[in-house]
Amino acid sequence: MTKFNTIDPTTGKIIKSYETLSDEQVDGKIELAHKTYDIWKDSSFSRRRELLQKVGKTLIDQRQNLASIMTTEMGKRINEGLAEIDKCALVCEYYAKNSKALLKNEIIKTEAKISYVKFDPMGVVLVIMPWNFPFWQVFRAAAPAIMAGNTVLLKHASSVPECAIAIENIFFNAGAPTGLFQNLPIAGSDTKRVIENPLVRLVSLTGSEEAGATVASIAGKAIKRTILELGGSDPFIIMPDADIEKVAQVASMARMIVSGQSCIAAKRFIVHQNVVNKFTELLKANFEAKIIGDPSDPKSDVGPLSSLSTLETIHNQVILSIKQGATLVTGGKRILREGYFYPPTILKDVKPNMVIAKEETFGPVVAILTVSSREEALSIANDSHFGLGSSVWTEDPTNIQFFTKKLQSGCVFINSMVKSDPRLPFGGTKFSGFGRELGSYGLKEFVNIKTVWID
Repeated sequence: MTKFNTIDPTTGKIIKSYETLSDEQVDGKIELAHKTYDIWKDSSFSRRRELLQKVGKTLIDQRQNLASIMTTEMGKRINEGLAEIDKCALVCEYYAKNSKALLKNEIIKTEAKISYVKFDPMGVVLVIMPWNFPFWQVFRAAAPAIMAGNTVLLKHASSVPECAIAIENIFFNAGAPTGLFQNLPIAGSDTKRVIENPLVRLVSLTGSEEAGATVASIAGKAIKRTILELGGSDPFIIMPDADIEKVAQVASMARMIVSGQSCIAAKRFIVHQNVVNKFTELLKANFEAKIIGDPSDPKSDVGPLSSLSTLETIHNQVILSIKQGATLVTGGKRILREGYFYPPTILKDVKPNMVIAKEETFGPVVAILTVSSREEALSIANDSHFGLGSSVWTEDPTNIQFFTKKLQSGCVFINSMVKSDPRLPFGGTKFSGFGRELGSYGLKEFVNIKTVWID
């Protein structure tokens, strides 16, 4: 058993110390999850629906407290935290209402008397989740997994243990069977034992590409399915026919999600030369008007970054990119106050080979790359080993067809920022991962797709 500390990113001070579970305690939880699965897999959809709707109601009833936990542990602005809890309740409601229909037997006509596809639960599911959306990332995996008839074990980021505890309590207070959803407070190095346990049948991870490669390797050796939602360096493409005033407003929101600490936050702003100056001026004014402050204050626009290492990483990326030839428009300097705050920053004259364009950037920094054509925009957008989301701003139908067909990403949003929706599949390609979450495709990641042939 080891201990770890959690730190309030607003002050940089230690909040609390926590002990991890022993190997024996972890094994006991896995065995309990499997025993509960043997019962839960045969439960009716009405029973599952009733539970998930109670979970959703519990989330709404406790939304203020749950949002405050996020603010304390990882610095999320209180308004963002409240919106996150509401979205968690929404995904519970979506799967509660739709899972029965989405998982009904699919009749397929063949030479057999009867042939169809049925969808069976897998067993114990391990979800490994990050700190930036500490409730949403968990619920968008747990809700479909549980509605499909599985049980869930949560290995959460060590920086948000109270969030993990709160989620486990939500299921308990909603009347979930013991063992249906369990929190595993363990060190990252102990996760391997859990993945290798024969009772664990599937692993869903949201995290870095390094974490994804490690987990996929371990699970692959054990012949276990994985769902990986990894990093991103999402392009935000602006064509000359776009409404630049509107685009600049949305661009600010798209980049500043969780102070820029989101895999689907827009990161590379690829702007046509005819509108790049106007866009830069509008975005600069927007950024400089933002209030940097305590994330618990609803008036604050920008909260702290999650940790000192995150702060140092983004600042180093900015400094190195300036040395490589990027031009600083605004921001770019450490804020002299307690906590891990960094100002909204804009770099223009960015080239595709610069650090700020090649690496994933987790912070409030915009990289503006100028292009002269849609073909050049596409080439730069696809010149990344990431392929999570992409956003394109244009009113030209030929541009829309061009980009939706040729962009190498898991999702393309036209005249809208990238976002996840419970009704639509979400996930990436290339080094951004594989598999899908949400929608009918996300639900079916958590089942055994079984062919039945009867003569």
